[in-house]
Amino acid sequence: MTLPFEQPLHKLQFYVTTPYKCGYLPNKLAQSLIATPQHLIDANIYSGLITQGFRRSGKFAYRPHCENCRACIAVRLALSEFEPTRSQKRAYKQHAQLTAQIFSLYFNQQHYELYERYQSLRHQDEIMGETSNASKDDAEQYRQFLCQSNVESLMIEFKNAKNQVKIVSVVDIVKDGVSAVYTFYDATETKASYGTYSIMWLAEWTKSLNLPYLYLGYWIQDSKKMAYKQQFKPQQKLIDGEWL
Repeated sequence: MTLPFEQPLHKLQFYVTTPYKCGYLPNKLAQSLIATPQHLIDANIYSGLITQGFRRSGKFAYRPHCENCRACIAVRLALSEFEPTRSQKRAYKQHAQLTAQIFSLYFNQQHYELYERYQSLRHQDEIMGETSNASKDDAEQYRQFLCQSNVESLMIEFKNAKNQVKIVSVVDIVKDGVSAVYTFYDATETKASYGTYSIMWLAEWTKSLNLPYLYLGYWIQDSKKMAYKQQFKPQQKLIDGEWL
């Protein structure tokens, strides 16, 4: 199928995937709309796609396209009006000693091990029943998911005073903002607020680039995993093709 986007997006084709298990709502099937061909989706075209609610996973640009569900809503933080809460300010101050270093996308074994630990602690329900034989496949999936991109993407590494990596954020730079693709961190530190800190840091960094929006991906009202996004306001939601 072809969607009526304005130039130069009209050159793309869009295909709907077969149904697959939804990662956010139990007992639900999901489908995605995939933009192709991949080689045409550069930073300029992706900047147009993201305003239409698309996201990036590796070299794929997609958005939810479920036949009987509209739960996934694209959200972005309007930085000129952003007012952090007291708890968000505390989180930012709590981890102020972390140092950030920005890289082009690449595979780092230390990052991958942190990612594996984060997945096992934060998404244990999704990996129950999988066997250890998947370890090599998991590393390749990680590379495809976070180490490959056709657009302007960066990897931001946060280390503590002991030179230990505590947070890794992968982001895309688009014309009107920064898109937070994926963030993982040391989830064993239960008193830390690394997730909140990373969004606060990205908000400040995006403002320093003179860009107005921090794209936070999709929000789902009935998903506990998505609840944290609503703590960052004021927020714009993409409803029926308009950012409101």
